Amino acid sequence: MRGRLQLLLGVMLTSLVASLVVMSLVERGTNPEIRTTFDVVWWWVVTSTTVGYGDIVPVTTAGRVMAIFTIVAGFYMFTSLIAIVAESTRAFVERRDTGRAPIRFGNHVLICEYTAMADELIQSFPQIPELAPFPVVVATDLVERNPYPQHSFVRGVPINPAVLRQANCVDAAMVFIFANFRFADPDIKTLHIASRVRLQNPDAIVFVELVDPAGELMQYAPKDLVVLSSRRAMEYVLRKATVNPLEWIDPGRRAEIVAKLQAVRAPDTT
Repeated sequence: MRGRLQLLLGVMLTSLVASLVVMSLVERGTNPEIRTTFDVVWWWVVTSTTVGYGDIVPVTTAGRVMAIFTIVAGFYMFTSLIAIVAESTRAFVERRDTGRAPIRFGNHVLICEYTAMADELIQSFPQIPELAPFPVVVATDLVERNPYPQHSFVRGVPINPAVLRQANCVDAAMVFIFANFRFADPDIKTLHIASRVRLQNPDAIVFVELVDPAGELMQYAPKDLVVLSSRRAMEYVLRKATVNPLEWIDPGRRAEIVAKLQAVRAPDTT
């Protein structure tokens, strides 16, 4: 891509300089329409873009040969520019779809691990007033392409600090870490991810889905985690109810979290 841009710039400069030299030498003084350098530049722009207004026309043989060269060079520049723009756009979309693009925005909901329960939550977001306004980022290695084009995607193991940085974990408002049942003890990995998240973002509201919420590892886990029971979450799914984690916690904790979310959103609404 960089080589093509350099070639395009080289052709454009060569065409412009050649036009200035040739047209100034052979047309100025002979062609009544070319009196200044700006007239030559104007002719070059009109001719190289193949617009061809016809207000300035070469009258000498050398000038006409130069016009042919300028038209051919202009056609190359025009088609190359379109190809580069199209290729850049496709590369951007491909990077976004395959999870290779870094997340530049903040105040988002970061979902670690794309599991069935994570999918249920994502589908429920529009029905949850407290969560619906936040952009969503999915960080996982369980799928190869973005499962939801309207949301952002980072491909990688979320326990990896580099993946969390790519997902801009440091600026996330909320983080949901779902249990990956491909592991013999999914709670170990879930809590490990939670500890990595806390290192990068001490202020985010962190939800963790645990198979055994009362397990012995909880005594070592960050104390402010919001624990969700896998069993209780599945009960909501089987009842075909909206998957709203805010309803699974005690009213006092919920009020605290909602107030914190409103404070995070406040700068964007003023």
